[in-house]
Amino acid sequence: MTGLARADRPLHGLATRLLTVAEHGLPRMLLPDGTGFVFTRAARPAADGTWSLEQRGHSIRYAAITALGARFLPAGRQRAVLGGHTAEEFTGLLVERLPGVRNLGDAALVAWAAAETGQPKLADALDRVAALDVPGRPQYTVEAAWVLSALAAARATVDVEQRLAAARDRLLRARTAGSPLFPHATGPGLTPWYRDHIGCFADQTYPLQALARAHASGDGDPRALEAADACATRICALQGDGGQWWWHYDARRGTVVEGYPVYSVHQHAMAPTALLDLAEAGGTDFGEPIRRGLRWMTEVPELARAGAPEPMILDDLGVTWRKVHRGDPKKAVRAARGLTTRVAPGLRLGALDSLFRPAAVDRECRPYEFGWMLFAWLGSLRDAGSDVTTGKEEAAR
Repeated sequence: MTGLARADRPLHGLATRLLTVAEHGLPRMLLPDGTGFVFTRAARPAADGTWSLEQRGHSIRYAAITALGARFLPAGRQRAVLGGHTAEEFTGLLVERLPGVRNLGDAALVAWAAAETGQPKLADALDRVAALDVPGRPQYTVEAAWVLSALAAARATVDVEQRLAAARDRLLRARTAGSPLFPHATGPGLTPWYRDHIGCFADQTYPLQALARAHASGDGDPRALEAADACATRICALQGDGGQWWWHYDARRGTVVEGYPVYSVHQHAMAPTALLDLAEAGGTDFGEPIRRGLRWMTEVPELARAGAPEPMILDDLGVTWRKVHRGDPKKAVRAARGLTTRVAPGLRLGALDSLFRPAAVDRECRPYEFGWMLFAWLGSLRDAGSDVTTGKEEAAR
């Protein structure tokens, strides 16, 4: 945030506004008992043209991400966001639920939150991760990255060096030789053959973040930092003219397969989270791509071209709309481009861009979007030694 204020005051104001929206919106996503978060808040149109939002489902994964971000708030504001709990207390509730968790990514995120919040039950969380992370078994790249981030956060208090080295090596081996990008899984068997060359945006940001944090958490790991920097360099080179962080990549060739949807969380949270962690670890400073991506939130070129401008940020509702997409049935464009690039790398099927224009808005909002937002921007304030404030407090100074 400090660097953003120096580089672009209006964008600093936008980031401050988004942090206020996050703190305003997260309490509305709590489960009734205050011990977790819903999966999403989805909008329904009302008769008067406004929107009403309903809560749907629940997610321990999103709860853990929210705790990771909320820990940067002062204790009183942590309690306001987390149902009366501090981040450490809230994470303890999540650890207690781990015996029933079967998903490696969920367990890894809870363990990561336990390590970052100083939760005394960290060892229990790490044991659950170990039980789910069977040696030699391929894992989804995102989940493998979260395992590494959890271990990097835990290494200061628990001896995890052997496991951390294995998790780090698994990510590095997952890349196709010569490419800086990551596929969707660390090995064969988890994705269909015709899509095993594709990696999504999350498959790039979470590994580069994990490798950067692994480097920063110990005595240094130049190979991990180099891999993180190479991945970041490539996705920044591929960034859209309007600041868009694209959706799917050919992990073999380091090219874009399909750009849409453009997700708000990529623009305001996930890209900043990963790239700021990389810079903090001693890697390249990608401040300009971060700013271009953030600017998309209020200057959405897809909607402007369609003559249907619509705000992606609704302050009063405490939401940012989830994405701008093509509206194609069953993600047909992704499927077509995934298959064709498997057999003919680089083939774009450009007619699909005219047939399915990206002008539809997905009007829902999920807790993890705000969790990563807090993580990115409040974490940068902490690292700079600044006070953590929202717009309301800043205006009162």
